[in-house]
Amino acid sequence: MEFETLRFELEGELGILAFNRPERANAVNSVMLEELNSFWRDMQTRDDCRVLILTGEGEKGFCSGLDLKEAADPSGGFMREGISGTSMWKGQRRFSGLIELMRACPQPVIAAVNGAAMGAGFSFAMAADVRLAAPGARFCASYINIGLGGADVGSSYLLWRIVGWGRAAELLLTGKVVGAEEAYRMGLVNEVCPAEQLMPRAREIAGLMLEKSPLGLRLTKDALNAALNCLSLPDALRVEDRNQVLLMENLLIAGGMISSSPPPAQRGGAE
Repeated sequence: MEFETLRFELEGELGILAFNRPERANAVNSVMLEELNSFWRDMQTRDDCRVLILTGEGEKGFCSGLDLKEAADPSGGFMREGISGTSMWKGQRRFSGLIELMRACPQPVIAAVNGAAMGAGFSFAMAADVRLAAPGARFCASYINIGLGGADVGSSYLLWRIVGWGRAAELLLTGKVVGAEEAYRMGLVNEVCPAEQLMPRAREIAGLMLEKSPLGLRLTKDALNAALNCLSLPDALRVEDRNQVLLMENLLIAGGMISSSPPPAQRGGAE
């Protein structure tokens, strides 16, 4: 896949996607927006890539959000359909739809946050399954700082599920910047790694995931998504039960669960 504003590499079954506008702290311009939509739509049906790492090129940022310079330019790409309620709605949906695509893709996504994750960049990090941060990483729901609502690009849905209601309300209502260590303390990131160890650690976690069965990995993310989407406990248990039966059947067909030893119940032992 060839892109102008992204870099994608496939290392075996591990895909690495990097925001690639380091001169603009990897801000999202109109070209990147379309390329991200294309990339995440493609990932929905790809079997050759089983795990994804998401990061940013350069030292300035993971993704600093919307490219405000282009957004303010009447002749820029964001304004190509003119200024109207309809055109603004379409543009907004191109952004927010990325979060749906990220969560729907079957590949677990590891965000390796190497710098500023602001606005939409913050939302992209939240939409990942696992978040690692370098010491210089910073997070900010900056939408409210530019005169918009603090809840944007999935932040009102994802953030409180990650850090709790009170913390999420504070971040969305104040637009405060959170450093890597504070992000770790509140549970926003899984680990803080030295900058030079960020990608090796992301690859290490990805490697552990790749050791698992392809179907098991996909169905686990599927179950996490179902629970994330407000299932009741009984509903979550039904999804888990369905997945486990499908996987056990798959193993039996492949011969992976056939053993010469009788099961515990036949030996008179308790489970």
